[in-house]
Amino acid sequence: MPHLPARRLPVRPRPPLTGLVCVAAAACLLSGCSGGAFGPQPSGPPPDSRTSPAPAGHASGPVVLDERARGTTVQVTTGTLVEVHLHSTYWSTPAGSDPRVLAPSGGGTTPTGTCPPGRGCGVSSGRFTARRPGTAHITARRTSCGEAMRCSPGQERYEVTVTVTP
Repeated sequence: MPHLPARRLPVRPRPPLTGLVCVAAAACLLSGCSGGAFGPQPSGPPPDSRTSPAPAGHASGPVVLDERARGTTVQVTTGTLVEVHLHSTYWSTPAGSDPRVLAPSGGGTTPTGTCPPGRGCGVSSGRFTARRPGTAHITARRTSCGEAMRCSPGQERYEVTVTVTP
């Protein structure tokens, strides 16, 4: 059987991206594709806003912290329950730096039941009880900020300083 030359198919150029596709692609890049323009976004606060004030602690009720408290210092009194709720399952469970000051009292990761794969829908939480006066840090880490999206350096660490007073 004689050797036949390979047949080349004509190459058709791809059409340029249209305005809607470009806008969606830009939104995906800017948001880290964690919620995306193409589906429901998980409920929760806006990520990493350093301008929101952190709540003050009161012995009568828990202090609840989220992404908006990142980089802040919170003052609470002994006996106060401090809860951290980070709105993505990509976060590690929040951990305290000094259990003598902030005793851990629970936490973990709770995914939501109806979440598309790769979105990280759910909450990573930690609970701490202010035991004695002093200063401790609550930290969490993540390496992914969306499906196959590494976090930029400013997005991979969560830290709050907690000062406990008598």
